[in-house]
Order: sequence, then C-alpha cells, then structure tokens
Amino acid sequence: MVEYATTPLDLIFQSLADGTRRDILKRLTKAEQTVGELARPYAMSLAAIAKHIGVLERAGLVTKERSGKERVVRIVPATLKAAETHLSEYEKLWAARYDALEALLNNGASAHTNTSASASASKNTNSKRQSWQLSRSRSRKARKT
Repeated sequence: MVEYATTPLDLIFQSLADGTRRDILKRLTKAEQTVGELARPYAMSLAAIAKHIGVLERAGLVTKERSGKERVVRIVPATLKAAETHLSEYEKLWAARYDALEALLNNGASAHTNTSASASASKNTNSKRQSWQLSRSRSRKARKT
C-alpha cells in the first residue's frame, strides 16, 4: 500500500469524509459528551465509536480527557476554522468565475436582436444566480451557528 505524507488539512478532510464522524462533530458543537453518550444513538460497538473519535482526535478536531471513570470529548473549533479558511479561498475563486460567466452570458444575450429570447435568457440567468446566492447565504449562516 502506498503511504502519502499527510498535512493537517488532509487529516481534517479525511476525517470529515465519514458521515458518522460528521454527526459526532455536530453533536459536540452543542455540548461536550462522554464516549458512551456519543455511542448511544449508533448501531455499532463502543470500540467502533472509539475508533471514529480517535480519527477525529488525530485530525485535531476533538480532544479527549479523563473525567473520573469516563472519557469526555470536546470539539476544537480552531481546527474547523482552518478548514473553513481553506474552503473560503475556493468560494472566492468560484464566485469570481461565476460572475465572469454571468457577464459573458449577459453580453451575449444583449447582442441578440430577438428581445423575447434575450429576456428569457436573462430571466433564467437571474433565477440561477439568485438560487446560487441563496444557497451560498445559507451555507454561510450554517457555518456561523
């Protein structure tokens, strides 16, 4: 098997690739929990949940510490912020590309003499842009909460 050198960002995204781990993180955003509490809603063994938590811990997304007989798991928001910062660069890139495409489509649409076709294309472009902006706005709000 080929072993690749992994950066902290690689570890973050690899750990977020699994739905169970994403759900664990989501639950930890509300409050810290013990390993047993985290395992309760899943139809898998405590050992399997412990492995998932270990992956999140190696990525720096959670910390685990002993509290009496139990292990308490907490989220590390700074690590998620690093991933968000990385993704925001791509968001800027794609927003600029989308704006350039929209300008190109608008210029092409205004060159047509058939006003009804032009109006239809413009309306379609505007509705797609509004849909994209709404989606972008929702994702930003979701990240803030």
